[in-house]
Amino acid sequence: MRDDAPVTSEEGSGGRAAASVGAGIFLSKIFGFVRERVFAHYFGASGYADAWWAALRMPNVIRNLLGEGTLSASMIPVYAELLEEDREEEAARFAGAALGILTVAAASLVLIGVAVAPVLVPLFFPVWSADIQDLTVQLIRILLPMTGLFVLSAWTLGILNSHRTFFVTFVAPVFWNLSMITAMIGGAIYFGLEGRELVVALAWGALVGGALTLLVQIPFLARYVSGMRLSLGRGVTGVREAIRNFVPVVAARGIVNVSGWIDLVLAGRLMPGAVAVMGYAQTFANLPISLFGTGVAAAELPELSRMRQEHRDVLAERVTASLTRALYFLIPSAVIYATLGDVVVAALYQTGRFGPATTLITWGVLGAYAVGLPASASSRVLSSTFYALRDTRTPAKMAYVRVAISVVVGVSLMFPADELGFSTLRLGAAGLALGSTVGAWIELGLLRRALKREIGGHGPSLGVLLRLLMAALIASLVGVLVQVAVPTSRPILVAVETLIPAGVVYLVLTGWMGLGMPLFRRGA
Repeated sequence: MRDDAPVTSEEGSGGRAAASVGAGIFLSKIFGFVRERVFAHYFGASGYADAWWAALRMPNVIRNLLGEGTLSASMIPVYAELLEEDREEEAARFAGAALGILTVAAASLVLIGVAVAPVLVPLFFPVWSADIQDLTVQLIRILLPMTGLFVLSAWTLGILNSHRTFFVTFVAPVFWNLSMITAMIGGAIYFGLEGRELVVALAWGALVGGALTLLVQIPFLARYVSGMRLSLGRGVTGVREAIRNFVPVVAARGIVNVSGWIDLVLAGRLMPGAVAVMGYAQTFANLPISLFGTGVAAAELPELSRMRQEHRDVLAERVTASLTRALYFLIPSAVIYATLGDVVVAALYQTGRFGPATTLITWGVLGAYAVGLPASASSRVLSSTFYALRDTRTPAKMAYVRVAISVVVGVSLMFPADELGFSTLRLGAAGLALGSTVGAWIELGLLRRALKREIGGHGPSLGVLLRLLMAALIASLVGVLVQVAVPTSRPILVAVETLIPAGVVYLVLTGWMGLGMPLFRRGA
């Protein structure tokens, strides 16, 4: 698509929706980073930190299986099309059936998780001490009900996004982060908690935060579900199709979660602190993916669902514009993480029990994830396109391939990488991260090829990608030169002194190249 192509109303709505999603996610992530800084201060890369990251993984399995991405892929296309056809009464019945089925499924998985946690933890983490294993079980049992609440929040997200209400659904997790921050600071300062007692208080804070995240969305939801009746979907229009779409997406999410479990179990067999370091690095890696991959994908899913009967050239232009919007930010994010990751990590985490050595190890893992960021986020946009076209099987197949490659490559690299590092902190987790990166790029290539058969050529041109990459490399070089030139100071000041000039240079260069902010309105 030409750089001077006229702005269409559809592209404008996509840009505004993506901006709303991005703004909500950004605010949520800011508070998430504050939470992580407080966590790093109190727990560093200790056994308590390992227990927390491991305990958070099991609830996240349920959240990923039944949560935002899965539910959106199966529910939004059906619900949005009913709305588009002015079948509001059927849409309301469909929404009530989806909520009923989801509640039963989430409650069942939570109960099963509570029951099997004491068996799984010693099996997956046999080298951990009995005390840390017991703590991990306790944390899992507190966090699992929180996940059930998040699954219900995913249902509200699906309804509100279908009605083009985006900001509130993605900003709601701010209350989850605030609750955990309050639990840690309040527990440490006012009640003198530390170690095991403090991390347990953090888990209870997370549970309260999950409830708040759901409750703040209810007032916005009420206007859209006035005719809704809770049911299990018998005879309700669209339920069969949604379940038919849901199964392959859950299968794909399931295999991805198996991969996450394998990474976690393998990291648990490395030097102590590997699980915590991987968690810290993933927090940064997930930020641009959430903002510019998930954000764009979430905004585009309901719109593409309404447009699925359009000519394939129209869909191809829409997908091209979406990918370009995402990559405009993803490419510089990846380059900055790879070249200035130590500055980024130190600014957030280097405090209390999180020292300079931990910063460098975390940077090594983050750099390995960074190379795959553009692929991971772009794949989310393409997967949403398939979901809008009512094809959930193709992304599922690609997910299987990605996971298989990630595991094989990660296992082959983790133990050699674990020979490198400082004292007891090693780079074994970076090997697992490189496996994830290789799998992400292969998945993207397969998705692009499959989608080309459906809608034809799509995506930004090679020239656009090279110009974005060149601008990002020059901007990061400016940041590195500033880092070398400025006197050593507090990590946060170093980040301000280096990252702001780098960001300004990137914006100026892309504007000069004709690739600046108009990308939010136009294809490329």
